Amino acid sequence: MDLPVDEWKSYLLQKWSLLPKSIQITISTAETLSDIFLHSSSLLQPEDEMFLKRLSRGYLVEKDPNAPIFYREEGNKKFQEKNYMEAAVLYSKGAAHSRPNSEDLSLCYANRSAALFHLGQYETCLEDIIRAQMHGYPERLQPKVLLRKAECLVALGRLQEASQTISDLESDFTAKPTLEASPFQILQRNLHHLKMKVKEKENCLETSPQTLYKAFEDLDLREENELISRASSSISLCTDPLKGRYLVATKDILPGELLVKEDAFVSVLNPGEMPPLHHSLKNKWDARVSNGDLYCHRCLKHTLATVPCHGCSYAKYCSQECKQQAWELYHSTECSLGGLLLTLGVFCHVALRLTLLARFEDVGEVIRKLHDEICNKDICLPESKNLVKILSYDQEETEEHGKIMETHVPGCDIKGKYENNYNAVFNLLPHTENHSPEHKFLCALSVSALCRHLETTTSQALATGPQSSEPRAAVTPELCADLNIWGVAMLRHILQLQCNAQAITVMQHTVSKESVIADSRQVRLATGIFPVVSLLNHSCSPNTSVSFSRTVATVRAARRIEKGQEILHCYGPHESRMGVAERQWKLGSQYFFHCSCPACHAEELGTVAGPRWQAFCCCRCRALMQGGDMLSCGSRSCAEPVRRDHLVSRLRDLQQQVEMSRRLLRNGKLERAIQLLLGCQQDAESFLWAEHAVLGEIEDDLAQAYAALGDWQTSATHLRKSLQAVEARHGPSSVEMGRELFKLAQVLFNGFAIAEARDTIQRAEEVLLVHCGPCSDEIQELQKMRSYLLDLPPLPVGPSE
Repeated sequence: MDLPVDEWKSYLLQKWSLLPKSIQITISTAETLSDIFLHSSSLLQPEDEMFLKRLSRGYLVEKDPNAPIFYREEGNKKFQEKNYMEAAVLYSKGAAHSRPNSEDLSLCYANRSAALFHLGQYETCLEDIIRAQMHGYPERLQPKVLLRKAECLVALGRLQEASQTISDLESDFTAKPTLEASPFQILQRNLHHLKMKVKEKENCLETSPQTLYKAFEDLDLREENELISRASSSISLCTDPLKGRYLVATKDILPGELLVKEDAFVSVLNPGEMPPLHHSLKNKWDARVSNGDLYCHRCLKHTLATVPCHGCSYAKYCSQECKQQAWELYHSTECSLGGLLLTLGVFCHVALRLTLLARFEDVGEVIRKLHDEICNKDICLPESKNLVKILSYDQEETEEHGKIMETHVPGCDIKGKYENNYNAVFNLLPHTENHSPEHKFLCALSVSALCRHLETTTSQALATGPQSSEPRAAVTPELCADLNIWGVAMLRHILQLQCNAQAITVMQHTVSKESVIADSRQVRLATGIFPVVSLLNHSCSPNTSVSFSRTVATVRAARRIEKGQEILHCYGPHESRMGVAERQWKLGSQYFFHCSCPACHAEELGTVAGPRWQAFCCCRCRALMQGGDMLSCGSRSCAEPVRRDHLVSRLRDLQQQVEMSRRLLRNGKLERAIQLLLGCQQDAESFLWAEHAVLGEIEDDLAQAYAALGDWQTSATHLRKSLQAVEARHGPSSVEMGRELFKLAQVLFNGFAIAEARDTIQRAEEVLLVHCGPCSDEIQELQKMRSYLLDLPPLPVGPSE
């Protein structure tokens, strides 16, 4: 996903292995990115480009005139099954393959409006009706969508507009007399019922005031930092010769305090599960739902009513405005590259988009220095010589003298401000010396192939000129001048991304085939670059929590941070998710450093025991088993020591059984799933420590199964046990604890365990507010539940004896 597809990677790695040793050494020992790029680029042959082109053709990103009919028919099948969400997505796929101002496009929009109406998305339904009419919806079908429009307006309480639409429909019917059994007669009967509904609404409008729920609004940064854009005044930027740039607290910070709220400088939607590179004629079009069908490709807003690009079938947006902005900023160039960019991977796509956005900033100095380097003028890649003022946090000096130091901080402007701009992105470290020669060769040739394609596309556009009324790919001076400059910049960005890219995540809800099990999990939605967030150093036990809302990253204090302490973020390897050896391997292989945070230091010294969420227990006395390859509980009365690999093998078998039970759950076979899970629970308790993660997962699965049966009390019992395991592993104030409390609150709410539900809602809110803020979906759902419980009448008091 991040890197090119396996076929292209294998092809280039084989090409690398066949290169003469002298050329491999030249590339491996090259000191600058320009040398790496130019040496590698010179090795790209026409047959390499042809192979890449064949791979790219495997992705159907161009508009296919036969696809809209297929997707409409598939959508109609789902609509008949009352699966309106999938129907809407399939109609969107049909719209993506339709040409502008065509009957195909108008029919897809109209059909999608019907699905949205049944989903209760009335505003969006109205938007689709307008789109259908704009793109030439057939005159013979107009009464159907006008009737639907009137129904939406009634549902939204816009009765005057609804009455006008009904009046227009009646005039249309009068002008077109029809037979008794015709569709118009059916529409007329529906129209009569709708008129009665409007009258009823008008009569009860005054006596039934609508009560609106208003969610708490997220507090923005109260005092923005003067030297760091979109950061709180509670933090400051420092530099150190060993660890580089980092952030520290300028005052005591409380849990939940907002520290950074930054929009991505660039974000690219991860395509998710894409169809295979090679399509058979039978399965030419893919009906599966992917991220690209559900989220705006620019702002990442979730929507079932995407607006497709006019030039390709891949890019989709939440509105005409997002579509137009994307086209002007980057998609005019990317549009013809869809299959190529999917083949080359997300990192290559992000690198291209970064350089395209650089056109809109004053980056002449960056371009000049890149050009000088390519021309071998012995100039290294630019490093900012700007000054930033940093307070000394020695308490006495700060209070008495307010001591100020000056230092060179890369990425800052001439006034010493660090902003969310291309200059800051460019100065993120690429760690060129740490990447393997093979990896640099793979990235350089991929970028080179992309540059050659851009050069060809630009030349063709200049030669042919505009030949249609449709917008064409932009031709920019930078693209025409010297693509080697762009190539070196893109290579730098690809190497930067391994250490500096942020995975933009979202809580995604999945439902089983029978819609009996709903599950929520955090999934990667997009890849983004956040210059300010990139200033945060790593800790396996961080003091901040990062959450995302579309393209905005929010950093909050996860616990109290004292004045002068460093602001730390976890890059993924967290002490509650993996042991120290695995953490160090992941950090070393991806980020090129050995972590020496307190959690790692204590584990490596052996001053703390191994994580209990991975521990085994004695099958006799249930005490904690300890040791290396041989484990024992230390009690003489118990059995002989047990080999660790024996227990690990037993755990592996148990996990396979648990996964089998989850498949049964997803398929709605609840009784069989519960029976299997209860057996797994009994087996797990015989050799796993009470706080073991797998025991908690089994309890959580049992809770889901009983909730699906409507047995809320039993479900809550299992969730309480799951909570114990989550708390032992992640801590009482962790985001994982908050989400498990959220699930328990839902179960208690559905089971009308009112007193405990209120207490659990409060506990869940206290934890999730710290990590996610008041605008998160979980917080708003908790507030709705609490509001409902508060509005309940008092419980009746039983008769006295």
